[in-house]
Amino acid sequence: MKFQNKVVVVTGASRGIGQAICASFAKEGATVVGVARSDLAETGTAVNTAGGNFIAHNADLGTGTQKESHDVIAQILAKTGKIDALVNNAGYGVAGFYGETSWETQRDFIQVLVTAPCELAHRLLPGMMRRGYGRILNVASVAGFMPGSASHTLYGGAKAMLIKFSQALHSEQKGSGVFVSALCPGFTSSEFHDVNGTRAEMRRLPRFMWLSAERVAEEGYRAVMKNEPICIPGMQYRLISTFARLLPVKAAHRLGEARSRMFVKEK
Repeated sequence: MKFQNKVVVVTGASRGIGQAICASFAKEGATVVGVARSDLAETGTAVNTAGGNFIAHNADLGTGTQKESHDVIAQILAKTGKIDALVNNAGYGVAGFYGETSWETQRDFIQVLVTAPCELAHRLLPGMMRRGYGRILNVASVAGFMPGSASHTLYGGAKAMLIKFSQALHSEQKGSGVFVSALCPGFTSSEFHDVNGTRAEMRRLPRFMWLSAERVAEEGYRAVMKNEPICIPGMQYRLISTFARLLPVKAAHRLGEARSRMFVKEK
């Protein structure tokens, strides 16, 4: 079992992709520390059923300060002694146009999707490098390859940053024993769209566009274990992301506006 006697920390572990990733590591014998604001009992059951040990850690990474991220690492290390792998999965969407939302809402979003992943990785990296072993999986999105679109204004930019961050860290850590990957799923069947209020709009998508959380998690796990810098589950999303990157800038912008009209009512 590849993760026997090893510890993995998974943020956003209470549902969806995060819960499935916990189960993927548990199958390999890991001790899984699930971090989330909400109840983690269901994830604990999934981890134990898969053969791993589970530690629940309730924390809010969107407090607008860095103290919570620091405390999370300190408290977990006090329980486990070391952390061998980090999965930065916590995330959500902020619906609505940027100027119509509060700065506090956007600030907390940036804290969860950008600042916290970078800080958690930075705090854990020295120990991983010292031991010559570490795994960091940043859950980004195909949205990080797509042109910007109206509503959920910072989402694509935040995911693009995670992709670039993962690529850079992957290059820096070559030969160190620390593997870094960005997992970039497309539309995934989970509670994510219920939480951010876009379930009705998502029902318009054809069935072949949907991936299961379990498939995304397994592909992400395999990617970071093989030290692949980018993992895009699903041939349809690999084609879409390639097409988006090859488009001329103006054409890509028009595509983004057209995509916005699919999910945002005209004002």
